[in-house]
Amino acid sequence: MNKGMLANMYPTSYLKGTLSLSVTDLTRYLRQLMESDEILQDVWVQGEISNLTRPASGHIYFTLKDSGASLRCVMWRSNITRLKTALQDGMAVEAHGNINVYEAGGQYQLNTDSIRSKGEGVLYQEFIRLKNLLEAEGFFEVERKRSIPEFVKRIGIVTSPTGAALRDMINTLRRRNPMLMVTLAGSAVQGEGAPDGLVSAIQSLNRLVHPDLILLARGGGSIEDLWAFNDERVVRAIVASEAPIITGVGHETDFTLSDFAADLRAPTPTAAAEMATQVSINDIKVQIGEIYFQLVVAIREIQNQKRSEMRECRNRLQNCSPARRIQSSWQGLDTMTRRMITAQRHRLSLETIRLHGVVENLSSLNPLDVLKRGYAVVTRSPDNRLITQTEQVEVGDQLTVRVKNGSFPVQVSGQDQERK
Repeated sequence: MNKGMLANMYPTSYLKGTLSLSVTDLTRYLRQLMESDEILQDVWVQGEISNLTRPASGHIYFTLKDSGASLRCVMWRSNITRLKTALQDGMAVEAHGNINVYEAGGQYQLNTDSIRSKGEGVLYQEFIRLKNLLEAEGFFEVERKRSIPEFVKRIGIVTSPTGAALRDMINTLRRRNPMLMVTLAGSAVQGEGAPDGLVSAIQSLNRLVHPDLILLARGGGSIEDLWAFNDERVVRAIVASEAPIITGVGHETDFTLSDFAADLRAPTPTAAAEMATQVSINDIKVQIGEIYFQLVVAIREIQNQKRSEMRECRNRLQNCSPARRIQSSWQGLDTMTRRMITAQRHRLSLETIRLHGVVENLSSLNPLDVLKRGYAVVTRSPDNRLITQTEQVEVGDQLTVRVKNGSFPVQVSGQDQERK
């Protein structure tokens, strides 16, 4: 350690004996060492980009790595306009800048001011090669993908048994549908043995559990961390799976070949669990309520229909019963009786009217009615012969004259000589 430099920073008494520095002091000292080094303040660094992020601030954060080490890098928004190509994970680049220390995190980083492309990188080239190969075999075709069942009873999970992704998925599944039967087929999700473990887990679930659905998931990481999910064996196991598979590998911006081959891709493990439970327990309760209401309505309709049929049958039985026939006959008899009485009354009325007409006609011909108008009826005694002409009487005949209120006798004393 350069004690001369420390002497400029701290009192001499502080440097006596065993040197003891705070974390802040030591980190600041290292920062000053790096910033005073001419090479570190104007350096080009070769590597492959990974963990590229673009937060809302507009700055860019990424990692440069090779087969032996990795270096955190930052590019401020003011320098981004100098970029000639769009950055993406897997690109092999040369980044220029200066090394400094991010004191709050205790990390050294490359403060980048320019980047030039050196190719796509070995891993990314392998990714493209495998993608083209498997795509040519039709593994990524939409027509091949199976539909995700709406109602599931058994779900298999393939992930690390110690990872946070498993805890997040279990919590989501319990919250959305606690009645699910969940089976974990644990496997390493990164490293050399991860592809074989993932393939074995998928095959074991299909052979032993026969789940309705399989979730293949892990948390985020670099392209190297996620590389097991780009393995050709894993992709082929996904395609050969009897149960549909939903992948939730990494973060929303991470894509693997397993995502392309899966029947459905979720941006995160938690989202995969949500997609697996399309119908939550609350949805089931709502559907049960709707079905119950429909059932009640249907039962009431059936009851009303059966009541109507029973009333119709009862009416038909009553109409066919002897008592109903007797009642009908009595009613018919009453109807005929009423008709006969009405006809008789009508006939009697007509006869009464006709009789009144005859009486009136007779009255108009009654001699007594003529007498009332001042006329008289003359008859000859003693035979009461009606005298209508003068030739019927002789002088000395005894006649009877009938007038309105009585009669009186007369004797013919002479005759009118005028003859007709």
